Amino acid sequence: MISVENLKVEFGVEPLFSGVNFVVNDRDRIALVGKNGAGKSTMLKILCGMQKPTDGNVAVPTDTTVGYLPQVMKLQDNTTVAEEARKAFANIAEMEAKVKRLEKELGERTDYESEEYMALVEKFTNEHERFLMMGAENSEAEMERTLIGLGFSREDFNRPTNEFSGGWRMRIELAKILLRKPDVLLLDEPTNHLDIESIQWLEQFLVQNGKAVVLVSHDRAFINNVTNRTLEISCHKVIDYKVKYDEYVKLRAERREQQIRAYENQQKEIADTKAFIERFRYQATKAVQVQQRIRQLEKIVPVEIDEVDTSSLRLKFPPCLRSGDYPIICEDVEKTYGQHNVFHDVNFIIKRGEKVAFVGKNGEGKSTLVKCIMNEIPFGGVLKIGHNIQIGYFAQNQAQLLDEDLTVFQTIDNVAKGDIRLRINDILGAFMFGGEASDKKVKVLSGGERSRLAMIKLLLEPVNFLILDEPTNHLDMQSKDVLKEAIKAFDGTAIVVSHDREFLDGLVSKVYEFGGGKVREHLGGIYDFLQSKKVENLDMLGMSQKQEKVAEVKVEKPSSNALDYAERKEIQKKISRLEKSVKESESKIEKWETRIHELDMILCDPANAANMDLINEYTDIKRLLDDEELRWTSFCEELENEQSKLK
Repeated sequence: MISVENLKVEFGVEPLFSGVNFVVNDRDRIALVGKNGAGKSTMLKILCGMQKPTDGNVAVPTDTTVGYLPQVMKLQDNTTVAEEARKAFANIAEMEAKVKRLEKELGERTDYESEEYMALVEKFTNEHERFLMMGAENSEAEMERTLIGLGFSREDFNRPTNEFSGGWRMRIELAKILLRKPDVLLLDEPTNHLDIESIQWLEQFLVQNGKAVVLVSHDRAFINNVTNRTLEISCHKVIDYKVKYDEYVKLRAERREQQIRAYENQQKEIADTKAFIERFRYQATKAVQVQQRIRQLEKIVPVEIDEVDTSSLRLKFPPCLRSGDYPIICEDVEKTYGQHNVFHDVNFIIKRGEKVAFVGKNGEGKSTLVKCIMNEIPFGGVLKIGHNIQIGYFAQNQAQLLDEDLTVFQTIDNVAKGDIRLRINDILGAFMFGGEASDKKVKVLSGGERSRLAMIKLLLEPVNFLILDEPTNHLDMQSKDVLKEAIKAFDGTAIVVSHDREFLDGLVSKVYEFGGGKVREHLGGIYDFLQSKKVENLDMLGMSQKQEKVAEVKVEKPSSNALDYAERKEIQKKISRLEKSVKESESKIEKWETRIHELDMILCDPANAANMDLINEYTDIKRLLDDEELRWTSFCEELENEQSKLK
């Protein structure tokens, strides 16, 4: 579908990559990997035609459509979510108008036996079939399914896009690209702004989509579940591995061992040759052999060893002052925006040295509570910051807050203080910004390089309390592993807001779950937390929370002397009926949610996209599910009221 021949890209003295040859075939799902700054995003821009290579060709057939999601894009602010998503169907509207014009022309013609009329009939038939294949009759249902899959609710559809954060607006752009159904999808870090539920929906969509995908992602679980081929950019070349990421890692390690052995053998050969030349250079009887060895030396092509980012392995947080025993104490903390209550009655204590995780769906208040801790926004309740606390804060958009007109060196020089300024070059070198790289402008850095630069700023001053809000966004996998080890070795306290299960595993000892306006504390690691919730993934927490709410209602015990016997007996009967209604309602919800999940998977198959029976069933069940959830809520509230009478 896309053919790359002898591709070369140069930005400076050394090429970014050269001599690149590969083909993207139909149904290929390719992971494009390499260290930060290797040229992954540049390669995607070249594949979609946004950037021209220095040399070489990228051949895309005229009938092949390409959809591209960049890491950063300009977003619209003057439409609703639904209106913005409908822009994906602009080509369908044009196609519909074309079909109607052809239909009108056929109705006006009377030369039924002519070749021109038959050609017009054939053209109308082809265009009409294409129109139906695009799923035009099902566009609204498909738009709804895609937006809900990416985390939006139906209530969000008519909200202006400017009410949403940048991450949610990126989801709208992703939805538009998916709805256009391009033949080739180019996705640059698509999971950075998604919660786990949406990531898993996207995984299923890409696997069942049947189209070609080329993606850049540092979410190991995501690319393992989606891809079946790996392209690595290394040593200014692109190496093609016909396997998914985990297998590629093993093959790459074997390849590098072979390269090291070949390099060592070559170096020994070079050393022996040079020694021979030096030994016999001035002996006339050996002149011919010496000249032969010199020519051999000139013809040797150096063995290249795949790059390993060893410099980043030196990441280490500086020693910090000892803080008080309780860095954070929350007492009845709450936050409300207008009529919307984000969370309430938040009560917990974080002890010195603890590493804790904030988890939950997007929009449940994780970053909001972080902002409350940082005193960036007003809130209700009491939030105490402990004695001698020095906070280091890494925000989600930290990399975007950098001044693009400054160089890497100037960015760090502007914030460095005291003796640390004498070691700026050493620090930059440790983070792969040594030499000419320190003179690069921030605006030419990749997303991963910007994140590394923002992390350097955080490391310049010693802190004893780290708050990291999605710190792994844009970091490559090795950098994520190194950051994880650095946090584990950190002497102070840390709060990590992340949806990356692999990153949190083995790092945190306590999990705070955000959902339904509450913050619940769970002791243990991330997988202990998931096991305690009796779920495998964080996207299943919704049902778990419903069951907890009913459990909380059921454990209430009546007082023995508040009411007389007859009244108590009547209330008990009502409670029994309501408990039965709650249980029946839960059973219906579980059954319909299971069927909705099955239909989602079926309808993701293009062969079923226009099946009106399935679409109607999907719509009917969604309506029933919404109605039943309202009934379930009503039953729970009524049950709680009745039980309160017995207190």
